[in-house]
Amino acid sequence: MKKTLIIALLAIAAQGLACTNLIVSRGATTDGSTFITYAADSHTRYGQLRYCPAADHRAGETLKLYNYGSQKFQLEIAQPAHTYQVVGFINEHQLAIGETTWGGISPLDKGNAEGIDYGNLIYVALQRAKNCREAIQVMHELVSTYGYADGGESFSLADPKEVWIFEITSKGSEKGAVWVARRVPDGYISGHANQARITTFPQEQKKSYKSLSSKNIKEIGRAEVECVYSDDVIAFAKKRGIAAYAGTSQGDANFSYADTYNPLTFSGLRACEARVYSMFRRAADGMERYERFAMGDQNAERLPLWVKPNRKLDVQDCMALMRDHYEGTPMDMTKDVGAGPFHCPYRWRPMDFEVDGKKYIHERAISTQQTGFSFVAQCRGWLPSKLGGVIWFGVDDTYSTCYVPIYCGITQVPLCFEEGNGSMTQYSPTAAFWLFNRVSNFCYLRYDAMIGDVVKVQQTLEGRFVEQERRHAERWAQEDNDQRLTGALNRFSNDKAEEMMRRWTALDQLLLMKYIDGNIKYEKEGQLEKSETGVVKYPQQPPYPEWFYRQIVDDHGDVIREP
Repeated sequence: MKKTLIIALLAIAAQGLACTNLIVSRGATTDGSTFITYAADSHTRYGQLRYCPAADHRAGETLKLYNYGSQKFQLEIAQPAHTYQVVGFINEHQLAIGETTWGGISPLDKGNAEGIDYGNLIYVALQRAKNCREAIQVMHELVSTYGYADGGESFSLADPKEVWIFEITSKGSEKGAVWVARRVPDGYISGHANQARITTFPQEQKKSYKSLSSKNIKEIGRAEVECVYSDDVIAFAKKRGIAAYAGTSQGDANFSYADTYNPLTFSGLRACEARVYSMFRRAADGMERYERFAMGDQNAERLPLWVKPNRKLDVQDCMALMRDHYEGTPMDMTKDVGAGPFHCPYRWRPMDFEVDGKKYIHERAISTQQTGFSFVAQCRGWLPSKLGGVIWFGVDDTYSTCYVPIYCGITQVPLCFEEGNGSMTQYSPTAAFWLFNRVSNFCYLRYDAMIGDVVKVQQTLEGRFVEQERRHAERWAQEDNDQRLTGALNRFSNDKAEEMMRRWTALDQLLLMKYIDGNIKYEKEGQLEKSETGVVKYPQQPPYPEWFYRQIVDDHGDVIREP
């Protein structure tokens, strides 16, 4: 029996409870694309793209799976006759999947003793499914057959026609999982951020098939199916006597998946739902009514699962929605004293702390320093699949990254994103992860001045990439030679990645020259301003803001005051 080896690292290391997804349906976009976004946030994550080519498999061939965190052997599963090509989190058929972890209640957050973990679940589904509905069926069959080795997860799924949100948790010591999946209505957007979000859901209606239990999972391909759930999602809660089971007094029709398997807490609201609120408020009207809920008030009006945006979104809008520090809300991370004199919207971990016996938190925004990588997956049904699917990929903090177009049909990953090019413990001068971290970590020192230089380059490059990709896609759509098209896609994605690396290297050098030692040298026409003799003019030394000087004086003014 031939065995194939796979280490399902998802281009990352161990998982942390810290990711954000946006989900955008086809009717909510300017060009009929679908989008999902994913920020993979963990202090152990490394930004790279894993490539897995399509393959044919002989009868009896198996796949060995290794845990994404420990890298220990997990289990061995049968291979299908054919598996699809996967680049990062998108496959050759423009199926894209993202996730966020919420853990859930004990002991269900521990997973089955044996089974498939969520990371391998994503990659195996991408290798075996052509669209969202097939992916849901594949994931159900995998956890039913092999068990589910993780706790609560929310998945985002996109194909050229639809987007879905899929939430799952283990059954603890019992094999399998309990889950619900819902299609986001056309014209709407959804999102999740480490908190289960599907509450009540339509239950099986045999005539219309608008909702379907997993006992009829083969019917999932019907267009009328808009909700699918595991057959025992309610019965399991009853059997286990889960305290939060909503159906106990109200009946099964009012059963809430999220309230049962991941009840809201203050931290679930303030650190998780608040991020979804912040995306929604920037895309839809009337979101102010949910601000109290986002700030931790469980009695306030609950944030809906999806909202209708006030405008149609394009790929750059999705990038922008992933760049957020709660600006313009009471949680604005640039405003309080924790931002320091230079308004840095980052707080080093841990997020919670205690002073004089009272507990406090730092805000947890979408843009965060520990992001390993993020992407905007774009799926376009009117284009050939290998051209229509693009994963706009970036590394490090979403606010200061640059998204590069990586086609789902490429066969050569750019060197700067290549798997094995550096790691969290091995610096590589050719890895985008380390270059972007050099720039962002330097910016944190004098953030309000330096971030403008970064955003200027970022917007120039991304705007150029988006326009160039659009024009090339229109032309390449007429290409009838598959080999030539693949070559063109490889060259384009690799050329854009190399251009980004060259420009970011120049930015890294400019920032060091311009801001070294707390000074600021000013620019003129893109160059550091020089005197008539060719020497860079004497650097400026802008003072701290007055409020910061007052804090210094209040703290130890008697020691430093002049006589």
